[in-house]
Amino acid sequence: MENHNTMDSIETLVRDLESARSYTTTILNTVDPADWYRSPGDAVTHIAWQVGHLAVAQYRLALVVVRGPKPDDEPLISQDFAKRFAPGSVPVSSLKDGPSVEEIRAVFERVHTQAVAETRELNPNVLDASAGFEHPMFSTKGGSIRWSAQHEFTHAGQISLLRRLLGRTWLW
Repeated sequence: MENHNTMDSIETLVRDLESARSYTTTILNTVDPADWYRSPGDAVTHIAWQVGHLAVAQYRLALVVVRGPKPDDEPLISQDFAKRFAPGSVPVSSLKDGPSVEEIRAVFERVHTQAVAETRELNPNVLDASAGFEHPMFSTKGGSIRWSAQHEFTHAGQISLLRRLLGRTWLW
C-alpha cells in the first residue's frame, strides 16, 4: 500500500509529474504535426489519441480522484474532449474528424499545469485518503497522482513506438 506521510511526498509527486511530462514533450517535439493522426500499418491508435488520452487520464487521476470534479473544470478540459479520448474510445481516423494538434496540446498542457499546481497545494494528509474505488495500481489519492505519472510513461513508450513506425529514427 502507498505511504505518503511527509511533505517530501508532495515534492516527489510533483517531480514525478514533471519528469513524465518533460519526457513525453521531448518525444512529441520530434513528431511532425502532420503525423499525429496517422496510424502506421494496422495500428489501432495514433499520436493524437495518445496525447488526448494522457490529458484525460491526468485530469481524472491527479485532479478528479483527489478533489472531485469542479464546475469550473469545463474550460480546463471539455466533456466532449474527455469523452473523445477516454479509455475505450475509438481514435478518429483524420484531423477533419478530431480536434487540431494545437487544441490537443493546449488541453494536454492546461491539465498538466493545473495538476501540478493543485498537487503542490495539497495537505499531505490527503495523500493517504482512499481513492474511493478499486484500481489495480493504487488505492489512495496520492497513489492516483503517482499512477498519473507512471501511466504517462507507459503512453510515452507507445508514442515512441508510433513515431518509429512512422519512419523516424531512434532518439537515444
